[in-house]
Amino acid sequence: MTRRANATVAGATFLIYIAAGISSMVLFRHAVGSGGVIERLAGVAQHPGTFGIVLLLGLVQSFSALVLAMTLWAITRDVDPDIAMLGLICRVIEGAIAALAVSDSLSLRWLATATGIDAPDAVSRHALGAYLLNGGAALSATFFAVGSTAFTWLLLRGRLIPALLAWIGVFASVLLAVALPLQLAGFLHGPITAAVWLPMLAFEVPVAVWFLAKGVARPVATASQAP
Repeated sequence: MTRRANATVAGATFLIYIAAGISSMVLFRHAVGSGGVIERLAGVAQHPGTFGIVLLLGLVQSFSALVLAMTLWAITRDVDPDIAMLGLICRVIEGAIAALAVSDSLSLRWLATATGIDAPDAVSRHALGAYLLNGGAALSATFFAVGSTAFTWLLLRGRLIPALLAWIGVFASVLLAVALPLQLAGFLHGPITAAVWLPMLAFEVPVAVWFLAKGVARPVATASQAP
């Protein structure tokens, strides 16, 4: 594809990914509700349609990550192919982990609706439910953050988008690349785990619109590219 085509696809995919991610979180909370493990499993069983939409949105997010891996690599590879490859690999891993999360959601639905001899006993049901409801979004998001750091740095270095927008992207990506491992390790929790995503939202929506409206510039030659 041409640079313009890759930018257009990336811009549209950014918006689809954001919409799918936010919708998925809202619908998951609606379906699962609050309370203990058993109450939340009951919520899954009582909202099969809503939970089904959550599963579909999970697939959308997984494929969106893969599409962004491809298009952003194509856009930035002329700036630095090695860093662009790092970004590609991280975002592919992100998409793969998101796909595995869909598998976990299928297991959660089975656990919530299993009856008869196929149903696990109460102790096993509680343990499995606690594990599946714990979620692992921060792991997938960590690979997202590292991949985003690589790509936004190349967007800035190659002057492919306005410098201010690129700097916002670099800052937002580095912030997440630091915060998410701390969250995984248990050192970061509470409202701040949601707040650290706000700079990324402030970057991805404008850059998506820019990609759709303007595309990307040709990369500016750097010292490493000089003959």
